[in-house]
Amino acid sequence: MFNLDTFKTYSRAVAFSAVAISAIAFAGPAKAAPVQLFPFFQPLPPMAAPQPMQPYQPYQAPTYQSAPSEDQDAVEMPARFRRQTVSYATREAPGTIIIDTPNTYLYYVLGNGQAVRYGIGVGRDGFTWSGVQSVTKKAEWPDWTPPPEMIARQPYLPRHMAGGPGNPLGARAMYLGGTIYRIHGTNAPDTIGKHVSSGCIRLTNDDVTDLYSRVNVGTKVIVLPMTERRAELGAATR
Repeated sequence: MFNLDTFKTYSRAVAFSAVAISAIAFAGPAKAAPVQLFPFFQPLPPMAAPQPMQPYQPYQAPTYQSAPSEDQDAVEMPARFRRQTVSYATREAPGTIIIDTPNTYLYYVLGNGQAVRYGIGVGRDGFTWSGVQSVTKKAEWPDWTPPPEMIARQPYLPRHMAGGPGNPLGARAMYLGGTIYRIHGTNAPDTIGKHVSSGCIRLTNDDVTDLYSRVNVGTKVIVLPMTERRAELGAATR
């Protein structure tokens, strides 16, 4: 038969055991890992400390280095072709340009028996010329459009080339009258002192830039013929 007293005694034992177990579980929280009530929530990362405000810097466009001139190729120029002031006897007015074709010099007359002398390259055999012209146009880093006569002789030449360090006309050009000839720079400084061109007068880029700064439109230019070989006049004064 069912014994009520026995059942009650058993129930009290079970309840006492449950309470004892719970007490043990909560008795040592320092040793047990904390229970996460909501394990599906992840803790937020710590926020970084705010950075101090940087002072405003205005936009600066990048700088570009200009293309080097051909004279920076360290071509060793013979002393006699270096730009220098020399004694030069002439009746021409200061500011006149005289091309000494045989000796491959260009003189810029200063007056008082002096001139600035530059080494130049001139026309090769069959392409020299002589006469009096004037500067009708000046250009910095000029474009090059070979004339039809040159294209006929050298069909491989470009029909047009933009100005720049690789352009055969170099850094500056001074156009002579209504001719196809110019006084200009060069990207081949080793040709100074030689007869290599199709009739134009070439200087190093440094020298043509110096001459360009002295010359105005209208400047008189005298080109001496190859047959008039003149001795070098005077020594350098500086």
